[in-house]
Amino acid sequence: VQLQACGGGLVRAGGSLRLSCAASGRTFRTNVMGWFRQTPGKQREFVATISRDSRNTDYADSVKGRFTISRYNGENINGRNILYLQMNNLKREDTALYYCAARQPDLIDIARAESGYSDWGQGTQVTVSS
Repeated sequence: VQLQACGGGLVRAGGSLRLSCAASGRTFRTNVMGWFRQTPGKQREFVATISRDSRNTDYADSVKGRFTISRYNGENINGRNILYLQMNNLKREDTALYYCAARQPDLIDIARAESGYSDWGQGTQVTVSS
């Protein structure tokens, strides 16, 4: 599956942003999806993941209660399948390059580990100012 993330930008602390990840390819609905983020000099870290049918989600403790992951399978909005990350009450420590990722179709459980996520978008920058 091919992924393209967008929606990043500069926002003040306490503000909100919604990231989108446009996914093309017939297998989108068979993929567990996830969001990860990375800051310079640090390893990429897990943010959120969602099951194929949206029934199960998981969040990093640092974003729980503030971020919401969602997806539209096959409801082709403008011809695409979409993964979202709604980010509210943003903090300076949320500043990072955010990536969307698709897990291998044969791995059906949601997961925090990067291993198993086989397709990645190019990243979209989120910067939170004080």
